[in-house]
Amino acid sequence: MERLDLMANMKQENVARIIDFLQENKNREGEVSLTDVMHLAEVMSGSMADFLSTVQPAVTEELTAIAKQITRMKVEISQLRANDMTTNKIPDAGRELDAIVEATETATNTIMETAEEIMGADTSDPEAYQELVSNKMISIFEACTFQDITGQRISKVIETFRFIDERVSSFISHLRIPEDLEAAIEESDEERRKRELILHGPQHGGEGVSQDDIDALLGDAQSDIDKLFD
Repeated sequence: MERLDLMANMKQENVARIIDFLQENKNREGEVSLTDVMHLAEVMSGSMADFLSTVQPAVTEELTAIAKQITRMKVEISQLRANDMTTNKIPDAGRELDAIVEATETATNTIMETAEEIMGADTSDPEAYQELVSNKMISIFEACTFQDITGQRISKVIETFRFIDERVSSFISHLRIPEDLEAAIEESDEERRKRELILHGPQHGGEGVSQDDIDALLGDAQSDIDKLFD
């Protein structure tokens, strides 16, 4: 009789907790996140723990383990800092990459324009020409300093990628997803185009097609091509 009363009281309490959860989320218009699902699972498992403890201790131990795992998963999700990644880190990395491209382009244009000015300068006056070359070389050296700032920006981008990699890798390891359950990656049209056209550049040192391979492919045709520019 005492056990039945306990079960009845727990049932009312469990129903009340679930109703509270549903009322809190009834205005979500069907938008349910993984965190919501895990919270509901936590409410359900926690509400049934006392009841199952009166029925079967072994089941209670299993349920407790599940509840602990859910709690650990919630911690892992919070450590992902998804909002921080999407609103701060990833946009910041994008801006750093844009700045790298801009700085590289500006420095390249400066160096090329300065070199053209040196090549087109009047050499009839050696002293004036030497002074011009000296001044232009200083401009080239100044333009080359872009690599220092660029290196710092690249380091910040790498830190962002490392942050994302560590958080996601930790989260995936706790999910313990078997490899045979991983969804197959569907090849996009752009990826298929690159694969079929062998568009894998730019290559790293020692990779890709060497100049010797190109010369061997062209064979005697190379001399005919060179004649076009004679």
